[in-house]
Amino acid sequence: MDFSTSPRTNELRRRLLTFMDDAIYPNEAVYTKQVAAAANRWKSPPIMETLKSQARAAGLWNLFLPDSELGAGLSNVEYAPLCEILGRSDIAPEACNCAAPDTGNMEVFVRYGTDEHRERWLTPLLDGRIRSAYAMTEPAVASSDATNIEARIERDGDHYVINAHKWWASGAGDTRCKVFILMGKTDPTAAKHQQQSMVVVPADAPGVTLVRPLTVFGYDHAPHGHFEVTFENVRIPATDVLLGEDRGFEIAQGRLGPGRIHHCMRLIGLAERALEAMCARAKSRVAFGGPLAQQGVVMEAIANSRIEIDQARLLTLNAAHMMDTVGNKVARAEIAMIKVVAPNMALNVIDRAIQLHGGAGVCEDFGLAAAWVHARYLRLADGPDEVHRRAVARIELKKGTAPS
Repeated sequence: MDFSTSPRTNELRRRLLTFMDDAIYPNEAVYTKQVAAAANRWKSPPIMETLKSQARAAGLWNLFLPDSELGAGLSNVEYAPLCEILGRSDIAPEACNCAAPDTGNMEVFVRYGTDEHRERWLTPLLDGRIRSAYAMTEPAVASSDATNIEARIERDGDHYVINAHKWWASGAGDTRCKVFILMGKTDPTAAKHQQQSMVVVPADAPGVTLVRPLTVFGYDHAPHGHFEVTFENVRIPATDVLLGEDRGFEIAQGRLGPGRIHHCMRLIGLAERALEAMCARAKSRVAFGGPLAQQGVVMEAIANSRIEIDQARLLTLNAAHMMDTVGNKVARAEIAMIKVVAPNMALNVIDRAIQLHGGAGVCEDFGLAAAWVHARYLRLADGPDEVHRRAVARIELKKGTAPS
């Protein structure tokens, strides 16, 4: 299997690496300071708009949309090395308009939206003028099993009425968040996987309430954030049901496949940066009569990290190749496998880097604490490890058994 990159990807990679060195890394601290000093921490800081303009000028905009005239038109395999680079910094994906959950929501509008949805929501999302949120998880039920979802979407003439209690709606706190994609039940009496629908809900619709920001190990991730949200008797036009009633699971599979692989690609980049920090620390820090790099346990940590990163990258590229060639449905086992492997790999590598940095590793001087938190919650986002392992096992068990 050939994972060599195309000349076009090589050129985009070269430009992106330059953009990271010239614009992203020097402004990470600026971004953090502007958010901390803002009167409203949920308003995007000025530096982000500057970075977005620079990314557009460099031709590094909307790289994520596969085979689409609306984006760069890259395959998943072609996008993988670029997404990995973006994952090295918390602010790079948004600067290039390649940040979740907007990427997944844009793909939903491209695939399943009406012309009106594309004009009203997709165009400004592609332009980076607004942001969006995805409302699926609920506090009252185990949402890793989406059939448990209790949100109700009930038909009332030419409208639907929504009553739902959601949380972990990432991006909902951003003042630029203008639209939700929400999953709920339109027909609780139907077959288990045909009860749910996905609908489009304007963020300013009457009855939509941001209850509170949720913290992740103490981080509120402003201005993006993760919010608890209630929808009380929210009315939307019947045309705002995506694809049709009771097709929510179909949309979810189309949306979550690319979203999951993008998370994995970015985590590989995050782990690479942690490994670089580990190596730099090992060579510069002296203990017990010599550089830490001469200690056998440190060499083992570095070697294991390199092995695990490369294993995860190859597994991710394989999943990307299958998505490109046989489709997301056929590649569901490969997607599930990388969603287990990549976050755990990143956690292992980042934890080793933290350990090597000692006290400096658990504060924010080196960004490792925030990186660990990011990787840890991605073991839950888009489905916990257990769900993906269950999917892989069920697919494996359905295969034919070799004769004894």
